[in-house]
Amino acid sequence: QVQLVESGGGLVQPGGSLRLSCATSGFTFSSYAMRWYRQAPGKERELVATVTTTGGSTNYADYVKGQFTISRDNAKNTVYLQMNSLKPEDTAVYYCNALFFLDHQGPGYWGQGTQVTVSS
Repeated sequence: QVQLVESGGGLVQPGGSLRLSCATSGFTFSSYAMRWYRQAPGKERELVATVTTTGGSTNYADYVKGQFTISRDNAKNTVYLQMNSLKPEDTAVYYCNALFFLDHQGPGYWGQGTQVTVSS
């Protein structure tokens, strides 16, 4: 049974920080690139960050470069998203996604998301 469970979301003031976690089970974590997406109400889901299977390479959306950091711990089957200098426009549901490293078409596995709200 594949499971991806996000945690760490909540309410934070502008300029604050949060660290999201995605704990996984039921698949070979080290064979999957891990990604974080986010979706605001009424908006399309957008890719925020990606980390390769070993953590050797990362990619970020331009609007979070220097602000967010993705990392993974293959011994714990967990991927993280450190979010600093948060802005109201970062408010969204954040989703964890696992994509097999040879899969260029499939949706991969998805968690249920965790809400991040940035507000005064």
